[in-house]
Amino acid sequence: MSRYASIDIGTNSVLLLVAERDGAGRWSAVAERAEITRLGKGVDQSKTLSAESMETTLDAVARFATEARGLGIKGLAISATSAARDASNGKVFLDGVKQRTGTAAEILSGDEEARLSFASAYADFGGTAPMVAIDIGGGSTEFIFGDAAGVISFRKSFDVGSVRMTERFLAGDPPEADELARLEAFLSETFKPLPRPPAGFRFVGVAGTVTTVCAVAKKIEPYDATLVHGAELSRAEIDSTVQRLAHLPVMLRRTLPGLQPKRADVIVAGGLILRAAIDCLGAASVTVSDRGLRWGLLADRFGAATS
Repeated sequence: MSRYASIDIGTNSVLLLVAERDGAGRWSAVAERAEITRLGKGVDQSKTLSAESMETTLDAVARFATEARGLGIKGLAISATSAARDASNGKVFLDGVKQRTGTAAEILSGDEEARLSFASAYADFGGTAPMVAIDIGGGSTEFIFGDAAGVISFRKSFDVGSVRMTERFLAGDPPEADELARLEAFLSETFKPLPRPPAGFRFVGVAGTVTTVCAVAKKIEPYDATLVHGAELSRAEIDSTVQRLAHLPVMLRRTLPGLQPKRADVIVAGGLILRAAIDCLGAASVTVSDRGLRWGLLADRFGAATS
C-alpha cells in the first residue's frame, strides 16, 4: 500500500494525517496529530499574522512533516485556510513553510475549503440522502449542500469562526449575557441568507468545535475518535452543553472531561456557531465527523490515479 500525508494549517490548529491507500482506493490512517497553535490570533482586527504565532505554527508544521517523511510517505500536501487568507503577510508565512518543510503550502479559497470538507464528510456519511455539511474553523465556517450522489448544489464560506467570534464579541470570563446575546444575534443574521436545505437531509459537522462539543456532551475522556466519529448530537445536547460552557470561566472549562485545555477560551463561540447553524437549517441533530479537510485534501491530491 502507498502512504501519503496532508497537513491542514488552520486558524486555531495544525493537523497531520498520514494514511495508506489500498488497491481499491480506500484510505486508512497510519498516524494523526493535532496541535493548537492559534495562527490566527488577532488577525480579525490586525489583518497580520504575529511573529509569535507564525513561529509556533511553523515549528509544529516542520515537526509534522518530519514525522510524516519518517513514516515513508510518497507525497505531502500542505494547505492553509482562513488566517493565511486574511493576513497581509500570508506570503511570508508560506515562505516559512516552504523553507522549513521543503514543500510549498497552498492557501485554499473558502470555496475550495468547503469542497474538500464536503468530500471528506460525504465519503463517510453520504450516498443515502441529501447532505448538508458544516466545517467550523477558527476563522471561517463553511456550509455545503449536496445531493445523495455527492453533487454540490451550494457552498458558502462565512468569515465566522471560534477564534474570530471570541475576539470580536466575548471579552468577559465568563462572557456577559449581553455579549452572548450580541453574538447570537450576529450569527442569526449572518446565516439568514442560507437556502432552505433539501428535504430529508443529513446534517454533518466536521472539525474541532463539533468534535469537542460532542466529547464534552457525552463525557468522552480521554478523547476517543472511534466514539466521536459518527456520533449523533441532538439540538438539546448542543444547547445544554453550550449553556454549561458559557457559564464557566476559562479556568474551570479547562478541567471538563472531553475538552482540550487550549480550546477552552474559544469553545463557547464555536458552540454558539454550531447552535445557530442547526437552528437556521432546522435540523434535529448533527452527525459528528472526526475527519475533515485533511482527509479531503489527501484524497483529492493523491487519489486513485496516483501510483
